[in-house]
Amino acid sequence: MGKQGRRRMGSYALFLIALFLCKFLAVAILDPLDFLALQSIRKSLHDLPGSNFFASWDFTSDPCNFAGVYCDSDKVIALNLGDPRAGSPGLTGRIDPAIGKLSALAELSIVPGRIYGSLPQSVSQLKDLRFLAISRNFISGDIPATLGQLRSLKTLDLSYNQLTGEIPRSIGTLPELTNVILCHNHLSGSVPPFLSQVLTRVDLKHNALTGSLAPDSLPPSLQSVSLAWNQLTGPVDRLLSRLDQLNYLDLSLNQFTGPIPSQLFSFPITNLQLERNLFTGSVQPADQVTISTVDLSHNRLWGQISPMFSTVQNLYLNNNRFTGQVPASFVDRLLSGSIQILYLQHNYLTGIEIKPTAEIPVSSSLCLQYNCMVPPVQTPCPLKAGNEKTRPTAQCNEWKG
Repeated sequence: MGKQGRRRMGSYALFLIALFLCKFLAVAILDPLDFLALQSIRKSLHDLPGSNFFASWDFTSDPCNFAGVYCDSDKVIALNLGDPRAGSPGLTGRIDPAIGKLSALAELSIVPGRIYGSLPQSVSQLKDLRFLAISRNFISGDIPATLGQLRSLKTLDLSYNQLTGEIPRSIGTLPELTNVILCHNHLSGSVPPFLSQVLTRVDLKHNALTGSLAPDSLPPSLQSVSLAWNQLTGPVDRLLSRLDQLNYLDLSLNQFTGPIPSQLFSFPITNLQLERNLFTGSVQPADQVTISTVDLSHNRLWGQISPMFSTVQNLYLNNNRFTGQVPASFVDRLLSGSIQILYLQHNYLTGIEIKPTAEIPVSSSLCLQYNCMVPPVQTPCPLKAGNEKTRPTAQCNEWKG
């Protein structure tokens, strides 16, 4: 071999040594506690069939280059476990308590999969944690009350799991909280008061929550509230009157009572779901309602239907105790196609000024069945409305009396 060849071989050897040192130093640069914590986390979790998320987790290389691991200097600051692409198989196994050793962790998320077992108490040691999202898995047990120690937490999403027990009151004391998403679990007990003045979203639907809501239990910063499919009771008019930033409200399928505040209809809401409760009283918005969908069905509301609702695109007032004539403005907007759904069935309405020959647009649905009048037009109604076209005269007379 000539001198040039030997020189080339020597350079290649130096390159290999440098590469080895780089790899060694890269491994060594991560904080040892973080390194060991990642090893424990890896041992307790596995790819579901079809997933290869952990393929890059080779501990002879730099953990900061692993899929889902993000570092700042020698510390892990974010851990996003599982392939984030929609429809990916996800992970299975348990969350190892060693996760609490990642002392600089600010973000923890796990994609939908089959993670089971409880949420480790050690998560409460992550004092810098701002984002915690473990949704659509099989996490069970109680929500640790010690999560109230995470004073920097902004988003808590443990939705679509198997969680039981009460929502810890300590969660409500977190000062930076902006999103609380605990829907589709088996949580019971009352809704704790939330003190954060930057809270924008609360989603607790599909649980087994009970009790009433105090007038100051939710902050006026809220933009989206869903408490549907629970067993909540009591009046909410004083509470709702304060939430003037709302753009989405769903309180359906509870047992709320009392009046619906008129100012609610002037808030910037796009979807208002108050159906299947025990709300009572007259509903009289001060101005034309610009909410696209309003569902007040299956309550105990009474009085005349306000013409202010004629600007609503999808209006459900069925199964209440409304009386009198349907305002003419409803007919005009229905025939022009501005109203897409107008459900007025199962009330005590006495008339509507619409010609039997009127052509209702195909895109619009009108149901007048089972009122104190013979419907002047025959329109298809939901199957749940039943077959009877008109309410019995005795019931109408009794309601008048």
